[in-house]
Amino acid sequence: MGVQQLEREQPVTADQADSAKRRQIMDGARKVFLAHGFDGASMGEIARAAGVSKGTLYVYFDSKEKLFETITHEACLAQAEGVFAFDHADHDVAAVLTRTGRGFIKFLARPGGMSALRTVISIAGRMPEIGVEFYDTGPAKGIALLQEYLETQVAAGILAIDDCEVAAAQFLDACGSSVLKQLLFNARPVPSDDRIDYLVGTAVRVFMKAYSRAQ
Repeated sequence: MGVQQLEREQPVTADQADSAKRRQIMDGARKVFLAHGFDGASMGEIARAAGVSKGTLYVYFDSKEKLFETITHEACLAQAEGVFAFDHADHDVAAVLTRTGRGFIKFLARPGGMSALRTVISIAGRMPEIGVEFYDTGPAKGIALLQEYLETQVAAGILAIDDCEVAAAQFLDACGSSVLKQLLFNARPVPSDDRIDYLVGTAVRVFMKAYSRAQ
């Protein structure tokens, strides 16, 4: 029996099985929440979609609220790790902002993105902790990470900004505000790549005009 065969036959550890089951439940729950919203989803339907018993579901998540909060938190972390991953040694600010702006709009326009946002908005009034969690790990986290990058560029003498938090929020709003409103109300289709490039290019030019020292 070869080493490779032995490796293939290693039993799955308890931690691996636990993680796989948790992922299975979250995948099923995500589909149900997107299809029916928070209020329309039931733990029984989530269990069926995940292919687990209701008892097993409650072992991993003791409430629908906790399950939804976990899914929302994970989605926001994915955004932060993907769109807002910065190399602070990269001083080509215009190029960095262009990549960030494109990624930000594409994240907003991802399949299911607006459904999830509408669900959060619909329940934030009566469950503010979910709204706070979504904002802190999503929009606020993105602004904070961009703020840190901008502060590095100010220290390097590339930019002249008094308040990098405000500047970061301004840039992201300039890129995504119109797209967010159009998609949130289902008023326009997902923007084309050319449209995204135009929106981001305009935002970058305005930003650099306002804050670049090289003028």
